[in-house]
Amino acid sequence: MTTMTDSSVREFKMPDVGEGLTEAEILKWYVQPGDTVTDGQVVCEVETAKAAVELPIPYDGVVRELHFPEGTTVDVGTSIIAVAVGDGAAAAAEPVQEAVAEEPKPEGRQPVLVGYGVSTSSTKRRPRKGTEAPAAAQAPSAAIQAELNGHGPAAPAAPAAPTAPAAPVTGDRPLAKPPVRKLAKDLGVDLATVVPSGPDGIITREDVHAAVAAPEPAQTAAPRSEPAAPAPSPSAPTSYDTTRETRIPVKGVRKATAAAMVGSAFTAPHVTEFVTVDVTRTMKLVEELKQDKEYTGLRVNPLLLIAKALLVAIKRNPDINASWDEAAQEIVVKHYVNLGIAAATPRGLIVPNIKDAHAQTLPQLAGSLGELVSTAREGKTSPAAMQGGTVTITNVGVFGVDTGTPILNPGESAILAVGAIKLQPWVHKGKVKPRQVTTLALSFDHRLVDGELGSKVLADVAAVLEQPKRLISWA
Repeated sequence: MTTMTDSSVREFKMPDVGEGLTEAEILKWYVQPGDTVTDGQVVCEVETAKAAVELPIPYDGVVRELHFPEGTTVDVGTSIIAVAVGDGAAAAAEPVQEAVAEEPKPEGRQPVLVGYGVSTSSTKRRPRKGTEAPAAAQAPSAAIQAELNGHGPAAPAAPAAPTAPAAPVTGDRPLAKPPVRKLAKDLGVDLATVVPSGPDGIITREDVHAAVAAPEPAQTAAPRSEPAAPAPSPSAPTSYDTTRETRIPVKGVRKATAAAMVGSAFTAPHVTEFVTVDVTRTMKLVEELKQDKEYTGLRVNPLLLIAKALLVAIKRNPDINASWDEAAQEIVVKHYVNLGIAAATPRGLIVPNIKDAHAQTLPQLAGSLGELVSTAREGKTSPAAMQGGTVTITNVGVFGVDTGTPILNPGESAILAVGAIKLQPWVHKGKVKPRQVTTLALSFDHRLVDGELGSKVLADVAAVLEQPKRLISWA
């Protein structure tokens, strides 16, 4: 067997796939040790604080080692995969392939190239230990499990007298992902006593819950003259009832959104104004545009005209499209509009934006909105698409909600919330008639937007939606 030198192994580090990111979570590996990879092939999917991104490998070779399992959050600049290249690739291929012969291969994945420039961050991460067990050992014995855990023997299936360790203690921590360690801590479970069932001896959430439900062996170890310790009361702070509560780790997009919203709410003084609008004519125009050949294949809905109305209002009141530079103590007025659209996705709320939306025609805006929504639903929104926004629309009406008081997207001065459009009694031309009505809410940063400016913008949006013909004269 050929011995590989260090020069034949390339370490691929976690890149900074977005501006200023410091870490990313490995969602899924598309390769396993022994797999042959080529330059540009996607090897894993990671989730940053902004989006899920597929990472391609920048060279040819054979995968030698995956340094972290799925679900691990890794610092930017930390090596995540080792690949044998050149002469080392041939030496690495055959023996490793035998060890992973039973590993499932990914199906239905197509490489998608993204940037993979490695950050110069000096952030370092403690290397994992005790993970050199062959991947083919899918069902290790209790002794091997204990050694992989880095502690004494596996927990017995039933209460019994203490026995000698089945394997020497290595001094390493048990293998478990951060959320599992947090769960064990909350439940008061010592991971050294948990029998792992995951690959390579990794302890899973189910293993921790099983350890909680297992019979207490304390009775055999306690002196006969002392009664067994009473079970903790339901209100004990060291644990919680897992059948009544579910704890979800805050990470990725949701963690970043939470931090941004807290920062925005307690940095920018928010003011919200409301207006209720008769949008019957706007709804008729939507139906007309759907029949127009120029809009064939495009997404035409009320949000399209609301977005255009906001762009018109910004054109008439450009000072609303600004940001507050705290460091320089300046108001930065933007002469372009990157229109953000808040989108709810399985990974949390994201706000991608349409670049230079102010310069787009209505059909172009319809195409951009359709592409933005489709990309967000597929979870493929790039970090770049969520940077540089200047003003945002959030459509809470799709959930049947009348309106809300939205929090500003960090770095922006205004956000428009759109409520549900409902048929309501409305005074029209001196008579009460059923009309399509909605409520708009505009939140703005009161440091740079006073009540007059905010009111003018909201009034202009309402005027366009009441009389959409103004789009022609005002645009």
